[in-house]
Amino acid sequence: MKMMPYWLDTAAPFASAASGAPNGTADVAVVGAGFTGLSAALALAKKGAKVVVLEADRVAGAASGRNGGMCNNGFAQDYGGMVETFGLERANAFYRAFDAGVDKVESIVAEEGIDCQFGRVGKLKVAAKPEHYEKIIRSQELLARNVDPETRLVTPAELPSEIGSDRFYGGMLYEKSANMHMGMYGQGLAEAVVRRGGRVYEHNPLVKMRRVSGASHELSTPHGTVKANQVLLATGTSAYGPLGWFRRRIVPVGAYLIATEPLPVDLLDRLTPRRRNTVDTRNFVSYFRTTPDNRILFGGRARFSSRSDPAADAKSGAILRRSMIEFFPELADVRIDYCWGGMVDMTRDRLPRAGERDGLFYSMGYSGHGTHMATYMGAIMAEVLDGKAGLNPWRDFDWPAIPGHFGKPWFLPFVGAYYRYKDLVG
Repeated sequence: MKMMPYWLDTAAPFASAASGAPNGTADVAVVGAGFTGLSAALALAKKGAKVVVLEADRVAGAASGRNGGMCNNGFAQDYGGMVETFGLERANAFYRAFDAGVDKVESIVAEEGIDCQFGRVGKLKVAAKPEHYEKIIRSQELLARNVDPETRLVTPAELPSEIGSDRFYGGMLYEKSANMHMGMYGQGLAEAVVRRGGRVYEHNPLVKMRRVSGASHELSTPHGTVKANQVLLATGTSAYGPLGWFRRRIVPVGAYLIATEPLPVDLLDRLTPRRRNTVDTRNFVSYFRTTPDNRILFGGRARFSSRSDPAADAKSGAILRRSMIEFFPELADVRIDYCWGGMVDMTRDRLPRAGERDGLFYSMGYSGHGTHMATYMGAIMAEVLDGKAGLNPWRDFDWPAIPGHFGKPWFLPFVGAYYRYKDLVG
């Protein structure tokens, strides 16, 4: 079993990283070569800007290359609750931003010729308990009436045509959702940035940042220094650099995944006949999809932890394997070929934050919906840097520090115990 992401192991490595030390000047320095940073750098380079991307490790090597491979529209939160909190007009605007994110990924893939197996397979949200299905019925009715007529209920009688498991009680289908190969997409984005004239420096973590004048900053890595007229922080939960203000507002929560050996097509036809992205309704969520080479990739919370290392990943992978077999007993003897983890950058309300603070622009905190929202917000922030702040859907959001949180989430075990209890009784 390989203790590394399937996506990174099965994608060709980025071949066009800038050589030598980062130095000189740039119109924009982007910190982070995940989907946010690369999408922003691509959009800025297409505008003719001189762009430098500084990446602490490798292109798409953190959350962007360690996720479940899904590009799902819709909220993590209940739509009705979002309407109650923000009002119908704003809730619908936020919902449409997530839709626009999937569209943006699709358009970049087409325009830049990125071979990443993008496909609109749809997302199936399955009810883990009968009362969850009742809530899904109410939510789908509101969605279809107000903002997304392309959702539809999957009744308990219809469910066997969607999933070969007797553990669920109906569900909802989001037709717009897609999936793709995350490693190939990340490498393709980076190659597109270079092709458009940008420079991407891998293994150059930000270690120091100094404001020079106005919005201009001097950014230093262990290997060199760049002076940029504008800076975009696209770092997520990065432990690198002088980013303490952001770390107090983001909780890094581990997400863990396993991938099986390649499976016979007739077995997949029984278990996931339509090859949907599938997610359940528990707080300790589980999700799965198939890969291009006929594996089942199965992921979830497993444990509330801020660790991702071989020991922590293996412990979580064993939990995920048991959950997978509970869903699909036919997989009891299947070999697990990959096991890995990564950090999800959670905000307190599970909504992104983007804007400008003290001359620095930022976009982060996607809370598990980062593939498409990161891509979308990268392109949006390219416009914000160009003076079009009104295009940012999260521009008016406050972002207070999380009480008691100073960068290390000591409270996660207590949060996990609370949500495990809610799954038992709710």
